[in-house]
Amino acid sequence: MSDIIHSPLVATVLIFALIAFGEWLSIVSRARIPMLLTAMVSFMVLSWTGIFPADLLESSQFAVLGAILIGPAIVHMGTLIPMKVLREQYRAVVISLSGIIIAAALIFTVIPLVFNFETAVAGMGPLSGGIVAMIITTEKLQELNLGTVALIPALIVAFQGLIGMPLALNFMRSYAKRLLGQIDDGSFKPMNGTSSTEEAETKKLGPVRSSMTIRLFFVFLVGALGVVLGSVTPIHYSLWCLAFGIIGAKIGFLEQESLVKANSFTITMLGIIFVVIGSMAGVSPQEVLEQLPAVAGIIVLGTAGIALGGFVGSKLVKWDPYKGMPVALTALFGFPADYIMCEEVARSTARSEKEEKMIFNELLTPMLIGGFTTVTIASVVVAGILISFL
Repeated sequence: MSDIIHSPLVATVLIFALIAFGEWLSIVSRARIPMLLTAMVSFMVLSWTGIFPADLLESSQFAVLGAILIGPAIVHMGTLIPMKVLREQYRAVVISLSGIIIAAALIFTVIPLVFNFETAVAGMGPLSGGIVAMIITTEKLQELNLGTVALIPALIVAFQGLIGMPLALNFMRSYAKRLLGQIDDGSFKPMNGTSSTEEAETKKLGPVRSSMTIRLFFVFLVGALGVVLGSVTPIHYSLWCLAFGIIGAKIGFLEQESLVKANSFTITMLGIIFVVIGSMAGVSPQEVLEQLPAVAGIIVLGTAGIALGGFVGSKLVKWDPYKGMPVALTALFGFPADYIMCEEVARSTARSEKEEKMIFNELLTPMLIGGFTTVTIASVVVAGILISFL
């Protein structure tokens, strides 16, 4: 039986089952229970109880593929949304960045006094929402042999949505009720640029560039270039990959949503999630409990800082704080939770299908832009810069 479980395919399926179960639970709970939290906790419990052998993840070998895919995944992030859209939705960008800045100020003021500087760095990058940022930070902490501090990024990513999602949901509901009042008194004006997320006009590709294999090769090529430059310069490879993704999409060398166009996005994210779960392999219950006070402190301070930054940013750009604060809080959960929450709020507050569509359209674009700004860009930039100070 042991030989069967250690078969690479069987081991992969066992871990994949935890991820699929977490995804199902996230869907039926309307994103209230994060997929990653379910997968990580399930893996730890099954490992601690001996149901899963200690070397199951190593037997799977899928995490090795995931480690290779991190560079291409960051390149893909740079190709997601055209810069034109970010410029049109600059208010959402300002609010999102305000949240990250104030959260960082709070964390780096308090956490080093209570714990240490390494703990603050371990939490800040992943707090801005990114699985990739979590991996970047964890890799550096493990390289420096910082022990159980290296557990903090994964724990932050696993637990931060539990506070962020209910808080954002309540703010969004309050804003939706205000929208209903504006609709009733005739003062409602649709947000400018609600259609700005429409894809740019698609250029007809030649037979060579239409090949899925060649599309994927270009993404890997750019990712490899970022890794090479990261090894010969002081700048972390993640920042090179992100910059090259943005530039590559701008000049037309890469397509928008490059991994999606190459039919490779799902398998890439799955491999990266295996890497995240792998960061918890061999961890004891005592080590997790040891870091929980630091994790709780970072999440509470970070959430308060992000909400406060969202409030300040909303005042700066003259938005209703109930509209702006959820945009900032997307740092704690990102896509697809932000999309699902927009649907849920619109459905639960509207009195007709027309109102539901109006509310949904008003909420969706800034929430998506907020999530893209924090989770896709800011988290990688923040993590890449902060680890240089370790």
